[in-house]
Amino acid sequence: MIEIDLSFVESAAPNSAAVANGRGLIVKGKFVALSHSHDKTVMFGECKGSGASNYKCSCDFIEPSKPVYRCTCPSRQFPCKHSIGLMLAWVDGKKFSGADVPADLLAKREKAEQRVEKKKADADKPIKVNKSALAKKIYAQLSGLDLLEQLTTDLIRTGMGNTSAKTAKQIEEQAKQLGNAFLPGAQAALHNYTRLFASDDGHVEGEINSRRREKIYSQALDQLTRLNALVKQGRKYLQARLDDPELAPETESAIAAWLGHAWQLRELRDAGLVEKQVELIQLAFNSYDDIARREFVDTGVWMNLASGKIHLTQTFRPYQAVKFIKSEDSFFKIAQIPELCIYPGDINRRVRWEGMTSRPIEPADLKAIAGHATSDFATLLKEIKQHLKSPLADRHPVVAINYAQISQMGNDTLVVEDKKGERLVCTETGLSEEPASCHLLWLLPKSLFQNQTLIARFHHDIDAGSLRVKPLSIVTPSQVFRLTL
Repeated sequence: MIEIDLSFVESAAPNSAAVANGRGLIVKGKFVALSHSHDKTVMFGECKGSGASNYKCSCDFIEPSKPVYRCTCPSRQFPCKHSIGLMLAWVDGKKFSGADVPADLLAKREKAEQRVEKKKADADKPIKVNKSALAKKIYAQLSGLDLLEQLTTDLIRTGMGNTSAKTAKQIEEQAKQLGNAFLPGAQAALHNYTRLFASDDGHVEGEINSRRREKIYSQALDQLTRLNALVKQGRKYLQARLDDPELAPETESAIAAWLGHAWQLRELRDAGLVEKQVELIQLAFNSYDDIARREFVDTGVWMNLASGKIHLTQTFRPYQAVKFIKSEDSFFKIAQIPELCIYPGDINRRVRWEGMTSRPIEPADLKAIAGHATSDFATLLKEIKQHLKSPLADRHPVVAINYAQISQMGNDTLVVEDKKGERLVCTETGLSEEPASCHLLWLLPKSLFQNQTLIARFHHDIDAGSLRVKPLSIVTPSQVFRLTL
């Protein structure tokens, strides 16, 4: 049975324009035939296009977690606007007539099933690794780390006070060699340092005013510490791989990702980094432009309803391929995932999956979030401080906390307080690309200021020497109030 709604169609679409174009096909009456199979596992139809023949489109839900979209149009987007329009017509309650599945569609189904069976068979076969080529790549990465060490040393010798936008640009030019050494992660880490010295208008050609320069010193020092740790830990990790006859990547920490290793789902499965039959709820979402890496990044914050662990999803869309990679969006249902692949790491580990179904959020789900959240701020602070001791640790971990009240301290400072009176100061500072959220708290009902659950991102204020939290959303027994996107 086909069970979809508007939110499903919007999440399946590659972008908002595709949804609008699909809706336009319905409004203009472009669909000349709407049908579904007798078992209602596939919908298909014909749509008028610019050519002499109608486009034949279909949406196959024989496997609900992995729907297949097909169309005879030349579009390179999947699903195309015709398949999206077909689903919108179904959601709108347009009349679909029962019919036999066309022979060509049955043939495509059969081929798809054969590909699935072949994929399953291939999954059981051991991966053939060209160890000679892999070893050559690792040696290139070691040479790249030597360059990173040299650049970092040059930055330290120059001193932050003498680093200008011009010298930062020169370092960025040299850092391009790290990409050639298969170290895109290290290259991005170096860019995160040099971008601090961009001019006030965001360009490296200008100069930084003295007030702003003082503000970035602490951040710059933290970035230099990271770069130094990346060189040392990266070199140790790569040498350990060379000493391993199988040249296997590290699965106990995130160092491989720091160096730019692109994990494949097959690798994660082989390493046992999977969980079966998982339900996730999205608690926050953010999309931003990563100038350093020249790509758009869509990040979702999710909680595993069974374990309470908070995970991240990240979709990277390079500038040159942005038209062909589906952008992610906010998701307001429960994602039911047959197989969840989990990346190596410590806190807020990244996750991916290939297929899912969804269901509406129920009160029991919101109760589960509160049950997993911590109510002891003192213990939480100790855990976060311990986490931040690692130079390569995520500087802005996301947590779920149960609070007794949110109140105002002083003129404009908000604090979150637990039942023992321990307080966490709220801040607008978190990830630079995230929108401000504290000011939105005043727009919420006053009842939400007591005995609810807060999803928050920690921020270490280095200058003040304290940990603060940026509100992302508030979870009540009946609803999730998002403060970002």
